[in-house]
Amino acid sequence: MADQKRTGFRGGVDWEDLRVFLALGRHGSLSAAARALTVNHATISRRIQALEDSLGEKLVDRRPDGYALTAAGRRALVAAREMESAAQSLARDSGDGGGDDAVRGLVRVNAPPALSQGFLIDRLAPLAVLDPGLDVDLATDLRAVSLDRHKADIAVRLTRPRDGDFIAKPLGTMGFGFYGTAAICEAVERGAAPVFVGFDEENADMPDASWLAQHFPRARVAFRANNHMSQAIAARTGAGLAVLPHYIGRQVPGLRACALAPVRDPREMWLLIRGQDRKDRAIRAVADHLQRVFEEERALFVP
Repeated sequence: MADQKRTGFRGGVDWEDLRVFLALGRHGSLSAAARALTVNHATISRRIQALEDSLGEKLVDRRPDGYALTAAGRRALVAAREMESAAQSLARDSGDGGGDDAVRGLVRVNAPPALSQGFLIDRLAPLAVLDPGLDVDLATDLRAVSLDRHKADIAVRLTRPRDGDFIAKPLGTMGFGFYGTAAICEAVERGAAPVFVGFDEENADMPDASWLAQHFPRARVAFRANNHMSQAIAARTGAGLAVLPHYIGRQVPGLRACALAPVRDPREMWLLIRGQDRKDRAIRAVADHLQRVFEEERALFVP
């Protein structure tokens, strides 16, 4: 357990205050914490204020867009999680847990929208059935959200972080190809100029959009959308070729691979968790499940 001097813990801390603080840290917002604990917003605010008064430190910044943990808050959250884990372990060892060793808690996963919609949802949702006490929140943001600010507990990324206290596990590589209808592909393979489906203007700086602009600078982009799943749906209507990850191109009916060069280089996939969460049972359960899923279905991603 983290030492008391570093975390600021001292005598007189109310466990109910800590329980509310844990909920706020896990759920990421006052509203979500209130729903999880079936209390009102005022109770959450009062408990957090009481904990700050007990510890003598500011744990959260109250912002217009919600709450964010301070540095002291992040340290306190680590210590509180360790205290909770120790209490659960004692209950199991003493028999108070009734032999129930189930994993419980909310785990927030952040991944690119196409990867979430085209791969992760079908493979993560069953965890709610296998572990009834485990809840998964899958955020499908095109732009990466912050693990440091506790906006997510697990992130699936297409680049490895260069700094920060993260544990990074490789998930394999994501290969790409050109996909379109049979008629479109046959025309291009006979020498017709390719017409593409690509990223919208707001996301023109995304790596995949930049790659297409660099290698096919004069080509027409007839339809634009903000993620690969949407582009695949447009491509199967005959709007043009889409540069898609294989796991999408191979699964969307009506599309086939098209022989066109050059082909976009594969991208590495990484699973990230905060170093301080390495012992959190719920986070570890979801992270281990994700690693198994990507390993079992590696062939779906590679050329």
